[in-house]
Amino acid sequence: RCQRWVENCRRADLEDKTPDQLNKHYRLCAKHFETSMICRSSPYRTVLRDDAVPTIFDLTSHLNNPHSRHRKRIKELSEDEIRILKQQKIDEAFEREQATQELNEQNTVSEEGGGEQEEEAVPLTLEERENKDYLKSLFEILILMGKQNIPLDGHNVDELPEGIFTSDNFQALLEYRINAGDEVLRKRFEMTAVNLEYCSKTQQKQMLEICENCVREETLREVRDSHFFSIVTDEVVDIAGEEHLPVLVRFVDDSHNLREEFIGFLPYEADPEILAVKFHGTITEKWGLNMEYCRGQAYIVSSGFASKMKVVATRLLEKYPQAVYTLSSSCALNVWLAKSVPVGCVSVALGTIEEVCCLFSQSPQLLVELDNTISLLFANNKEKANGLKEICRSQWTGRHDAFEVLVDLMQALVLCLDAVSNDSSVRWNNFIAGRAFVLSSALTDFDFIVTVVILKNVLSFTRAFGKNLQGQTSDVFFAASSLTAVLHSLNEVMENIEVYHEFWFEEATNLATKLDVQIKLPGKYRRAQQGSLDSELTSENYYKEILSVPTVEHIIQELKDIFSEQHLKALKCLSLVPSVMGQLKFNTSEEHHTDMYKNDLPNPDTLSAELHCWRIKWKHRGKDIELPATIYEALHLPDIKFFPNVYALLKVLCILPVMKVENEKYEIGRKRLKAYLKNTLTEQRSSNLALLNINFDIKHDLDLMVDTYIKLY
Repeated sequence: RCQRWVENCRRADLEDKTPDQLNKHYRLCAKHFETSMICRSSPYRTVLRDDAVPTIFDLTSHLNNPHSRHRKRIKELSEDEIRILKQQKIDEAFEREQATQELNEQNTVSEEGGGEQEEEAVPLTLEERENKDYLKSLFEILILMGKQNIPLDGHNVDELPEGIFTSDNFQALLEYRINAGDEVLRKRFEMTAVNLEYCSKTQQKQMLEICENCVREETLREVRDSHFFSIVTDEVVDIAGEEHLPVLVRFVDDSHNLREEFIGFLPYEADPEILAVKFHGTITEKWGLNMEYCRGQAYIVSSGFASKMKVVATRLLEKYPQAVYTLSSSCALNVWLAKSVPVGCVSVALGTIEEVCCLFSQSPQLLVELDNTISLLFANNKEKANGLKEICRSQWTGRHDAFEVLVDLMQALVLCLDAVSNDSSVRWNNFIAGRAFVLSSALTDFDFIVTVVILKNVLSFTRAFGKNLQGQTSDVFFAASSLTAVLHSLNEVMENIEVYHEFWFEEATNLATKLDVQIKLPGKYRRAQQGSLDSELTSENYYKEILSVPTVEHIIQELKDIFSEQHLKALKCLSLVPSVMGQLKFNTSEEHHTDMYKNDLPNPDTLSAELHCWRIKWKHRGKDIELPATIYEALHLPDIKFFPNVYALLKVLCILPVMKVENEKYEIGRKRLKAYLKNTLTEQRSSNLALLNINFDIKHDLDLMVDTYIKLY
């Protein structure tokens, strides 16, 4: 390509230069390139496409210019060279024609711009200019609707009397813009019948997809510039009747800030193998991320989906061993473990808990009623009563000790819900009274009580470990070393499950007795047996086999899977953080754990010497200098550039999903996603508009959107 640049510039004096010399010492003005060869990633930055070649040169203007004697000399071409150049032009014209045919057949445009024609810039006709201005107005309206979370559809047809026509939201905004003086739109639509759509649903869908891709590309460009990233998915959500996986990406930006950004929804597939293929295809082919640079993957899923997402993680690990499968920092370990347990009664219990929490969070009056019930029950322990009241006003179902809290609250919740459902006054509406009755019945089912008590006891062994994983950097480092002890305790439980289960079941029966609940086998089990029930089967033995044993076995296996040898090695590299180094008396040996990241380092040969200098720097610091306590602080040190290997390692460690985002303002992707889902009705959700709404502050290029639409459609 360098050779073609030199030939096109007619610079014979540069023909003997190497590509490195040309790249280092010579520059070419952007005016010599077709506009199609230039990517404008921001108003302040111009980047050439990978296959860009200069083609715009005025080689005759100097003949009439008396001041041209100081200009660069133009190479005189021989007849052979002219013949070769002509042949090259004929070949290029043929290639362009073929590329154009492929473009029309596939109706797609290559992301790299390789299929674009290298034509001379031709001034737009009046009709083309008006069409561009018209499309720009449509895109502006769609972007406004996305940012302000305005659904495309307006009134439901069923809501309107027969024969009455009303505009949808998109058309209403178009009309408003015309009335406000948009002459381009007025001229376009002044002859259109009143009851016709200005812009068809198909056209809206096409334009929305372009909006979504252009906005996403702004984030993905930053991810590519950063090289390394991690992929995180949130719980499966319903978008207009279809299940989708929200996908987020973690990376360190140019300002050394760890960011977690939402990049889109992926249609969910019931078959895990198909889901794995489509997941990989979307990230690599559609979104253009190189998974060779992926250093972490985490999946937050509700019950029932965990095993499928584990298949996705396994398939990705087979192809990309460095994409370490980890926990996500936004989800407590115990909650994640409970959601992954493949036992039916656990899934039902978790769903019931979410519904109870949701009902109370929707009604301030219900919370006051619960406060009064807690005050009566814990009249002799006001400190505990106040603590429980405070917990009830938070998202307590996501806490590390969620099941301990639930067991403490169980009696208060049941008494409160019973009081609401039995209230004969008009204080509560039918919906709340009905939900209170249903949830009270669910909470006083022995199956629910025994499930919650067993989960509470099993997960008590991982509670402190999980809490440390969401703590300070030093807590995470030391947690990695404590995993062996946690697994040892759980294995000891498994070996003596008869004894442990006996204690757990006794606790469950005591709680059931307090709530006046009959201790029995689940009704669904008894109905399934249809009279052939084993008379010797006790409730205690049934729950041991169906709940305690599989739960403990599963949690042991999940901990081994999620904290693989590679993951633990990565966490032990956190001794690079100066405060952790200090706690270890600067007696650390990161070299043993950094092998997995050797290819990610700029100068791996000097790593050992650099780490030594890094330790000495902090060991012999001044008395008034504090040790940086987090990766975030270390990355922002003014002299971090003198430690390129350390910087590279910290960057990769930082993006592991298990590490929390230190600066909350860079974790807005997930918060905005939750807000969008909370504030938007299921049937009004749109994966395209959602991306525009969640990333409302990302710059967008209207001209690029218009040009892309014209090329495609």
